[in-house]
Parts: sequence; C-alpha cells; structure tokens
Amino acid sequence: MAEELEIKLSLEAGVNEQALGWLLVQPEAEKGSKKSLVNCYYDTPTAGLNHQQAALRVRQAGDRYIQTLKTRGEFVDGAHRRDEWEWPVPGPELSLALLAETPLGEHIDTAQLAPVFETNFTRQVVMLDDGEAVIECAVDNGVIIACGQEKPLHEVEFELVSGDASRLLVWAEKLARQCPVFLNLVSKAEQGYHLAGLHPGMTDEEAGGHDSAKDDIDRFLQKLSRAWLEQRNVSFNGLDMPKLEAGAEACGQGQAFRSVIKELSAGQPLQAVLGRPELGQCQLGLLSNRVRELSGA
Repeated sequence: MAEELEIKLSLEAGVNEQALGWLLVQPEAEKGSKKSLVNCYYDTPTAGLNHQQAALRVRQAGDRYIQTLKTRGEFVDGAHRRDEWEWPVPGPELSLALLAETPLGEHIDTAQLAPVFETNFTRQVVMLDDGEAVIECAVDNGVIIACGQEKPLHEVEFELVSGDASRLLVWAEKLARQCPVFLNLVSKAEQGYHLAGLHPGMTDEEAGGHDSAKDDIDRFLQKLSRAWLEQRNVSFNGLDMPKLEAGAEACGQGQAFRSVIKELSAGQPLQAVLGRPELGQCQLGLLSNRVRELSGA
C-alpha cells in the first residue's frame, strides 16, 4: 500500500494546451512521457465499492495493465490524500485474488464485480523539481464514458513524488495566474459514478459538511465541487461568508472573491464563471492564506 497526495485542477475545453505550454517553459520543468490511458472501473450492481468510498480500476497503458484500488481518503489544504494499492496484471481482466490483500476484500462480493464506466484520456507528464519538492504534473485530456454517454475530461494534476507537500499548492497557484483553473475535489471516479447514475445525490448541507474538523474554507470548496459535478447553482447556506471574504482580502483576492460570490449568489450557475481566472485564484488563495496562518508565517 502507498499513500497518494495530489492537487487536481479542472480546466475548460481548450485550456489544456495553454497550461501545458506554460509548464514546459518553466526552468524547473522536464518534459516526461505522453501516453494514452484506457481505464475501466468496476463495482457491484449495488455500487458496494462506491458506498465504501473506494474505486477499483484496470488501466491499460500501451501493452501494460495495472490494477489499482484507491480509497477516497481526505482533503488536506487543497490536496487529496488517499491510500492506494497497485498491482501489474497480465491483461484487462480483474485479478480478484489481489483484493484479498486489502481491507475491502472481506466486505464485498467480488464475484459480482463488473465494468461500470471508463475514463479514457491522453496524459502528458511534466516533472517539476524546484529544489524543495519533486512533483509529477499530469495534463489529461479525454472523456468519461458511462451508459452510452460521454463527458469531457480536462485536468491538470500535481502529485507529490518527494519533498515538501506545500509545494503542490505553490505550483497550483502559479498555474492559476496563467490560465483559468478550478480546484476540484471531485475525482475522476466520482465523475464516472455520477454519469452512470450511481453517485448518490447530496443536499447543500451534506455537500458543505458539518464535520467539526472541517472549516469554512473546506466546506466552501466542497459546495463548489458538488455544484460543478451536478451542474447546478451554488448555495452558501451555513457558511461564514464575511470570514471567507476576510480571508480572501488577506491574500489579495478580496475584489475577485466579491465579484464571483455576487454572481453566484444572484443565481448564476457555476459553469458561467469557470472560464474566468478569479474563481481558481480565490480558491487557491484562501487555502494558501490558511496554510500561512497555521504555520505562523
């Protein structure tokens, strides 16, 4: 088992090349591999894995096949932290015996596992080494397929290889100053489940969460991500908006924050502001300000 730590940014169609072009000219960057990835996700008819907040896939990359099990994990300062089990397999079929090595092996009926959806995309890797961290940046462009439907997939992922985890946020902020991005807490697997009609609907309260361990920034980001997934308006009920505005002001994003919130509060759907740089800059600025406050910087 390994632990994965990454920040994922969703992009509007056509922005991938702009993001990739900027990344490649950075002095800390080295162009990595480009490959086509075909990913088939499995679950039971009652979505047993999804209910346990896990995702199981077999990925084809050229003539190699890799079986992966991931937990949904937790959200920490903009990054997803997840447990991950990964095994090479001889072909596209699941190896059920490997699941017995994981905590989920005894909680589902593996005989009922079947394909549910696919996420198929081209990935260009850019390695970043700034002396404080080594980061694998993946620029993904493709589609999610389920039940005869397709949903576009345009993302940039920053995954920590080694070093200071806070550099993930630093690089995400740098990119957000170059092109519009959306800090997205919704994984590719969650998008696939939603397209397949197997992702449970959530109320605004559930999307925002009332866990005492989560602060208003986490709840704010979760509400935005849920509205993005479900393509609906955002409700800010239950959030301390003056506190969030003060945080945005502290990181130099006060005017941008007020502009975005005014539009969304007036009933504009989230999709209407995704192409503007202010949204992603506000999201990442709020997180950076919190990190600085917690570190005493």
